[in-house]
Amino acid sequence: MKMLSSLLLISAGLVAAPATAAEISTHVLDLANGVGGADVPVTLSQRNAAGKWITVGAVRTDAKGRVRGFGPGGDFAPGTYRLHFDMAAYPDSKAKPFFPEITVTFNVTDRNGHYHVPVVVSPYGYSSYRGN
Repeated sequence: MKMLSSLLLISAGLVAAPATAAEISTHVLDLANGVGGADVPVTLSQRNAAGKWITVGAVRTDAKGRVRGFGPGGDFAPGTYRLHFDMAAYPDSKAKPFFPEITVTFNVTDRNGHYHVPVVVSPYGYSSYRGN
């Protein structure tokens, strides 16, 4: 019995660990109101080898304007990704966005990296950066 336990422990150590993959998160920062942009629809897509965009996640920002991840299996291999923010669906009744859609395209290069890609929005402009 002791030998069987030892063999099980040894064989468990030989099982390959899952490969690591990058994490992607985002945040909508509403400068006009000084708050996070709550309930904004965000779609994450990845460009495949043929150059076609494939949707890999679709969520809405939380009450503080954050998306901490894109669902189960939200670990991403290196490649080119884009975030699409549907600002026309932003539920702030005062917001009448000049830019009804914002798309940010970026590269994931580090399999172990965390890619936080927020957008800062105002009535007539937006910017993005790699956060932490």
